[in-house]
Amino acid sequence: MKVVHIIEALGGGVYTYFRDLSTFFGDEEITKNTETTIIYSGNRKEIDAQKIKSEFSDGVNLIQINMVREFSPWEDFKSVIKLTKALRKINPDVIHLHSSKAGVLGRVAYFFLFKKKKIFYTPHGYSFLRTDISKTVRNIYWAIEKNLNRFFSDTIIACGDTEYEISKKIGKSKLVRNGIDIPSVHQYLAPHKNEKLTIGVMGRITFQKNPQFINQIALKYPDFNFTWIGDGDLRSFITAPNIRVTGWILDRKTVLKELNNIDIYMQISLWEGLPIAVLEAMALQKPAIVTNIIGNKDAVLHNKTGFLFNEINELDQHFEFLKDPINRAVFGENAFVRCHNLFDKDKNFRELLAIYNQ
Repeated sequence: MKVVHIIEALGGGVYTYFRDLSTFFGDEEITKNTETTIIYSGNRKEIDAQKIKSEFSDGVNLIQINMVREFSPWEDFKSVIKLTKALRKINPDVIHLHSSKAGVLGRVAYFFLFKKKKIFYTPHGYSFLRTDISKTVRNIYWAIEKNLNRFFSDTIIACGDTEYEISKKIGKSKLVRNGIDIPSVHQYLAPHKNEKLTIGVMGRITFQKNPQFINQIALKYPDFNFTWIGDGDLRSFITAPNIRVTGWILDRKTVLKELNNIDIYMQISLWEGLPIAVLEAMALQKPAIVTNIIGNKDAVLHNKTGFLFNEINELDQHFEFLKDPINRAVFGENAFVRCHNLFDKDKNFRELLAIYNQ
């Protein structure tokens, strides 16, 4: 069986997802029956495109095709032509599209194959959930998702429980949760002691990740330290003196050491699929405080592994509770157990492989 994955947004948590996917599907036992190809665009700032081939398994094939994030008729047309040529050459049995842009480009390329294949689509956070666009545009994105699914009769593979509930309203859907390589993350768990309670955030500093809000939180709680692991175009929005921005760290070991050195993880995104960063924090036994949105609420169990919140004034009680190191330890252990039970990448990728074989 030949399987092709197509992804434009190879950065952040999606990069981690695909690196782990390459490790699983590149395993010698899997490759006996399944040949995997990943077609990707490596133009995101937060990744080192030169490292992709060294960090991904030799057991999968990698093809780089330029795809741009925003709508661009000429660039999109060139991407479709290249995708069509690549798919004709590979002649896959299964095509799995990831995220909205690849979902559109991949389906158009599939149409020009003029051959019926199994086609799957994982949104990793639907575009119509974005809050940086107008309601009219969100309705257009909803209509595009609905009509593309109807026309191509593909199966949606949701990456989280709430995304799955939404997907069932669009078309045939299955649930395969995002997962991480828990042992490889957990090995960086080490004792640490901060002079002040330290709250960590990880990811690109973009509108989605809500940097203005974390700045507001930091100003409200000047006795705490905040660390943003990452960088991005909206870095200028972070002005609070108690926030340290690490900048892009391209070495994964350094990233996980930074993540280990925080006391509480925060994810204050405006929309998500199922955030890998939260899962990695759970694997490092960090309690999490997250906005009560799709994705976040699928990872964090309220009042058990962390807290969900809607308004900034709710944080007083959550921070007060987690200032106690014993409470942090209990929630952190709960988070690790939940991560192990639901978000183990090998278990979840086996479910994905079973779907391909159906």
